[in-house]
Amino acid sequence: MGLKASIAERRDWYRITNQAGGPVVVDIFDEIGFWGVNAAAFQRELAQVSASEITVNLSSPGGEIFEGIAIYNALRTHPANVTVRVSALAASIASVIAQAGDRIVMLSGSQMMIHEGMGFCAGNAAEMQQMAELLDRQSANIADIYAERAGGTSEQWRERMKAETWFNAEEAVEAGLADEVEALPRKGEQVEETVTARWDLSVFNYAGREQAPAPVPVLKAQAESVEQPDLGEQDCELTPAPVAEMTIQGEHGPETVDLLPHLTSDGWAALTAHLTQPAPDPWAGLVAHLTSSSAATSTPA
Repeated sequence: MGLKASIAERRDWYRITNQAGGPVVVDIFDEIGFWGVNAAAFQRELAQVSASEITVNLSSPGGEIFEGIAIYNALRTHPANVTVRVSALAASIASVIAQAGDRIVMLSGSQMMIHEGMGFCAGNAAEMQQMAELLDRQSANIADIYAERAGGTSEQWRERMKAETWFNAEEAVEAGLADEVEALPRKGEQVEETVTARWDLSVFNYAGREQAPAPVPVLKAQAESVEQPDLGEQDCELTPAPVAEMTIQGEHGPETVDLLPHLTSDGWAALTAHLTQPAPDPWAGLVAHLTSSSAATSTPA
């Protein structure tokens, strides 16, 4: 996000095509922004679409963060049902654009990559600090988008971004960043390009999923519902309530004694004090007279 990764000639990075009797097709097959048509033009053109279905064919190494966020929001807020088809690569901010789809399809062999925001800065320490804070805020914003779509926490997705995580098609579905993998037909439409055939991906830590480590699983934030076993009708034993009073034989006949005062902490301690006393040692009792001193009596003179 924020770095140029193209080695091809400059061209518009998107086009919107109306198809008679079918969904409107949006092709994004290049870097996002970078001296091309900006997101404002994309939004203006998309706003003219009144179709109920939009198909976004996406294959991009990413591009400018703010341009990508604007495109993501334009697609998310459009009333049409949006299907995103990742034909080869949805890397960097292009992976965020992919999350705008109501349905996200990874074609066989396609990949998706997420990472922290990147950028250049020239200036003094204060200006560089401002750039660092800007990138940090935008990375947190992007992590929120992944978490909203796929589950887990923003912090967990931020850790994946810091590691620059690459997903193949199946891994993207497993992680929740896509809904399904679509197998390529034997004839007809093929993937527009391979992942590494068009772009120089050396600006990233890894040049594709083949060079990157496997994604680290993220635990879902939402609690899984646990089915409780059906116990049916069971025989239950009820524990009797503690006895609050009892009747004893007193000096003048039967008397009722209230036990509740004794069940207070102090009263209960008094009733159970003998349980905490050490057991008497019988041997000590037998030899006690041997160690006691005899009492001496004296007769006064």
